[in-house]
Amino acid sequence: MRMPVPDYARGYEHFTGSVGRTTADSTPQWTYPPTAPAGTPNIIVVLVDDMGYSDIGPFGSEIETPTLDRLAARGVRLTNYHTTPLCSPSRAALLTGINSHRAGFGFVANADPGYPGLRLELADDVATLPEILRDNGYATYAVGKWHLVRDATMNPAAHRDSWPTQRGFDRYYGSLEGFNSYFHPNQIVSDSSVVDVEEYPENYYVTDDLTDKAISYLKDLRAHDATKPFFLYFAHVALHGPLQAKEVDLAKYRGRYAEGWDLLRQWRFDSQLAQGLFPAETRQKPRNTEPGYEAQEWDSLTEAEQYRFARYMEVYAAMVDNIDQSLGRLLDVLEQLGELDDTIVVFTSDNGGTAEGGPVGTRSYLAEFAHVDDPDWVGDVPHDEELIGTARLGVHYPRGWGQASNTPFRFYKGQTFAGGVRVPFVVSWPKGLPAGEIRTEYTYVTDLAPTLLELAGLGRSGTRNGLPAKEFDGVSAADVLRDPRARSRHLEQYSEMTGHRGFYRDGWKLLALHEPGADVDDPRWQLFDVRTDPTELHDVSADFPDKVAELARAWDESAWKNTVFPLITRKDLARRRPEETLLSAPVRILPGTPTLERYRSQRLIAYRDFTITAELDGYRTGDEGVLVAHGDPQGGYLLYVEDERVVFGFNSYGRYTTVEAPISLGAQRITVAALVRPRLRWDFTVAVDGHTVARLPDQVQLAGMSPWTGISVGVDARGPVDWELRARRGPFRYTGNLRAVVYTPGPQRVPEQTAHALEAAAELVAE
Repeated sequence: MRMPVPDYARGYEHFTGSVGRTTADSTPQWTYPPTAPAGTPNIIVVLVDDMGYSDIGPFGSEIETPTLDRLAARGVRLTNYHTTPLCSPSRAALLTGINSHRAGFGFVANADPGYPGLRLELADDVATLPEILRDNGYATYAVGKWHLVRDATMNPAAHRDSWPTQRGFDRYYGSLEGFNSYFHPNQIVSDSSVVDVEEYPENYYVTDDLTDKAISYLKDLRAHDATKPFFLYFAHVALHGPLQAKEVDLAKYRGRYAEGWDLLRQWRFDSQLAQGLFPAETRQKPRNTEPGYEAQEWDSLTEAEQYRFARYMEVYAAMVDNIDQSLGRLLDVLEQLGELDDTIVVFTSDNGGTAEGGPVGTRSYLAEFAHVDDPDWVGDVPHDEELIGTARLGVHYPRGWGQASNTPFRFYKGQTFAGGVRVPFVVSWPKGLPAGEIRTEYTYVTDLAPTLLELAGLGRSGTRNGLPAKEFDGVSAADVLRDPRARSRHLEQYSEMTGHRGFYRDGWKLLALHEPGADVDDPRWQLFDVRTDPTELHDVSADFPDKVAELARAWDESAWKNTVFPLITRKDLARRRPEETLLSAPVRILPGTPTLERYRSQRLIAYRDFTITAELDGYRTGDEGVLVAHGDPQGGYLLYVEDERVVFGFNSYGRYTTVEAPISLGAQRITVAALVRPRLRWDFTVAVDGHTVARLPDQVQLAGMSPWTGISVGVDARGPVDWELRARRGPFRYTGNLRAVVYTPGPQRVPEQTAHALEAAAELVAE
């Protein structure tokens, strides 16, 4: 006989079946996770890093992109799509539908100035697109670059509130960093744990690895559930520097850029006009000429410069080609599954092409962004030009190629002009959208999330973690995609990045470049009517002073509404929360400890004296191997024993030097001491059991983002500090009894002003 559940019973509050004393007088009831409506489409968003407007075939490029050509033929091109000037802000806006400052990302996640618009982690009341889709029954996957985690919280001891799997993704595989090596990533994260890689396979390339993982996620899902829709966010590490490409892809582009960036820019613009991306009367400025942004005339370069500069562009083109191959592999799997026609595929970039390579480019990427006003500093270490693009070097192209990347627009990534914020956008959904059409209406990165939800017929919850969730700032552009007669409902939009400003309102754009040293709150406004002047060539601010005043007031109001204030300058970016000093405390690292995270490792040596002590249980004849290594081919140092000698090697941005000395039987302590010298130099001393055995003076400090790979004990893991040693001995794990390696950081002795300038420069490249 069924009895009522007593009032004091617990755990039955939400149970809608019936409960007796046994199952014979009870009825079961099950709870189910959300289920997507029948016929809901899959969604793939492919986000490329630092790809300019003209870098793919559907937007004027000569680079071979057959997959994207087909995607555009089966879909819609948005020719007036805008994003933010830098990558973390764009990623935050894309994944949340919220303006970047309001989402907490007024800059990239490599700073921590301590203001609401610069949290550089997603707040608890910011819901993400994968969270919304998962609530609607989707499987959610992310691969590639994340860059929505502050660098100080990338380590395993930090909280993970802004990591991908805490932000709506069921699975994640990729890099939390702002960039990485393509052949030797400093760190790969799988879900919420670092993959403890000692040595990458011989033919490893990160784009291929990410593609393999994305495909495995989709195949795994379909092997277990034939109908559950998925969201795949594929955020490429490419095309951010340091530029590196596979030889098979490089071979396709050898010799194809010998005629230079001026002609390339014209060829691409002619292709854009022929494709109908702009009205026939549109004009472009032949070259950027503004001081600090200018590109040299190609014909003014020496023959040697032209040869080297062309090599850089060959690498970049090979990487774009490789991205297209990656997308082709993904779409092939969808076709095999019979789901290609019912998958929304979006392809776009986080910002425009970059000028970070400077006027002449660099063969030593991390050195280019570490210098201050030191006449002896070498930002382009003159390595063998035949190594450009290979795993041996980290390179970047001169800004003349960035100018060509952004054809037909002016300026670059980081600025609010069109070159920094207007990027290619292709969307295909054969079952739900037209094919082969072009839209010229204004759209913005925050529109993507509401657009995808409307296309899929899905809603969003108003809460996250029990808090009212911030509302979208973006508006759906679904009607624009479906109907060529539809007008954009996104009528105005602010932009701001380290003092650069912009405001769009219904065809007018107000823009200002912030020059270093100028008052950050004193913009020099320029006004453009982008309906007739889409390339922003003709400043009409003097003709329409009332419109300037109107839009300037609108920018100010929008800035307050979106948490933009206080405005920050580059020097502000070096400020960090006081607790970070703990990352520079002495540490004892045991053998077998996974490779330390990059930022934590840097704090032990950056701008300071430091001592490294390897504690041995008595050196014995035949003991050999690496005691400690920090870095990779782009910069670092290592201490190892071979042939009864202790060797200290220092890699200063690819310039490798060693000192060595005999090691006595029974030795217990091998010490490397670094002493800061003027002009960003270190003097090194090597000692065995307290007796100095070798010196290596006057070495250029590793600063900014270097060393890139973190500290490993008892092995040289991941990217090799010494390329030749890796070729001879592999990771060269130590065979003796290594007790521990102790880092004892000393005082920071590089002047604070210099250190802050270096950190600010590093944070800008980390975008």
